[in-house]
Amino acid sequence: MRSLICLLLQLFMFVLFARMLLSWFPMPPDGFLASVNRALFSVTEPVLAPVRSVVPPVRTGAMAFDLSPIIVFIAIILLSGWIC
Repeated sequence: MRSLICLLLQLFMFVLFARMLLSWFPMPPDGFLASVNRALFSVTEPVLAPVRSVVPPVRTGAMAFDLSPIIVFIAIILLSGWIC
């Protein structure tokens, strides 16, 4: 059971990292990468949205820096260290 939880945590970190990478690049709404991005969004957003509601994006002039993926990464690393 413990190894399954560790595997799921690692998979979620991979999916979250892929979402973060794809968010840096503009893509057409009907391409293959757009559908991958939508799938990654649907998997990660239920975890990121509650964190984002507690820690809003940091404004830096005209831009905003979303800290929720970093916070979730740190939480997963700590959780993996404790469980795995």
